[in-house]
Amino acid sequence: MAHIYFTVINDLTFDQRMQRICRTLSANGFEVTLVGKKTKSSVPLLKETYHQHRMRCFFSKGKAHYLEINIRLLIYLLFRKIDIICAIDLDTIVPCYLVSRLKKINRVYDAHELFSEMKEVVTRKGVQKFWKGVEKKYIPLFPNGYTVSQHIADEFNKKYAVLYRVIRNLPLLYTGNGSSQMQGTDMIYQGAVNEARGFEFLIPAMQQIPSRLFIYGDGNFMDQLKKLIKINNVSDKVFLMGMLAPSELRKKTSEYHIGFNLVENTGLNQYYSLANKFFDYIHAGVPQITMKFPEYEYINKEYEVAVLIDDLDPENIVAAYRQLCNRDFYNRLRNNCINASEKYNWQNEEKKLIEFYYTIAQ
Repeated sequence: MAHIYFTVINDLTFDQRMQRICRTLSANGFEVTLVGKKTKSSVPLLKETYHQHRMRCFFSKGKAHYLEINIRLLIYLLFRKIDIICAIDLDTIVPCYLVSRLKKINRVYDAHELFSEMKEVVTRKGVQKFWKGVEKKYIPLFPNGYTVSQHIADEFNKKYAVLYRVIRNLPLLYTGNGSSQMQGTDMIYQGAVNEARGFEFLIPAMQQIPSRLFIYGDGNFMDQLKKLIKINNVSDKVFLMGMLAPSELRKKTSEYHIGFNLVENTGLNQYYSLANKFFDYIHAGVPQITMKFPEYEYINKEYEVAVLIDDLDPENIVAAYRQLCNRDFYNRLRNNCINASEKYNWQNEEKKLIEFYYTIAQ
């Protein structure tokens, strides 16, 4: 069966989407290799059903980092036997394209983000101009691809006339999903602690919220987050828990009362988002506070699992919290989470992934 190489620019340990994709394809006859980078804080990789390779880099950020990892990736891939190459997001698309041309193999684009519309890109015009140029040149050269939401797929079709499939970031449905051991009123945020995740509004809101907030994750906003906690004098009820392996985090999430999935409306990537944590909370039976953006609104109309807020403002967050203090309302959302997980799970979603790669491999 075909050997598929997937390329990411991050560490491999905490990438739940890629772990699910690689496990599914290796279980269905494909040989799979996932390539990423190794950092000073990298922990040993767990044994998987697929191959894993991490490249050690001298640079950890900035233009030098992107240039180095792309050169290293190109050299590494050139000397491997590959049948299908898949670039994950724009930051690995160039070496994947070059390798596919040189080796005359099939290439695939997996868009986890609408990359040129991310906040950290949109707010820096020179950076956005560069990535829009990469996007405009290379995405039309990748006719085979998939992404995480219908709105992002529609945007690619409108801009570049490519018909990408939608394969969402859905958790596995485990026996006992939704039967949480939640006690008390503790709340959780899980995922990347990055720009545009709404911390500038959530932390001030905690001044009026009597519950405790536990944050699991790390990212480029961590220093600012620590300052926000101190400035707003909420260090007695906001706790930074660091990173957990996905299997540990899944068990831990079910112990909480409310989840947060807050996203700034800065760039189309945020507006069209459909975050992993949205479904992770659903599978844990944890009602959440999230945004009234198209993808979340669509699912919430089908299964009311969240309180949606129109825009990020501390008062809106506090009002949503108070809604969830109504026991009957809360229990209704909690039961809806359990029902929604029966539909929105990886066992259903992976069927589209398997069919896609079988078709490419023919």
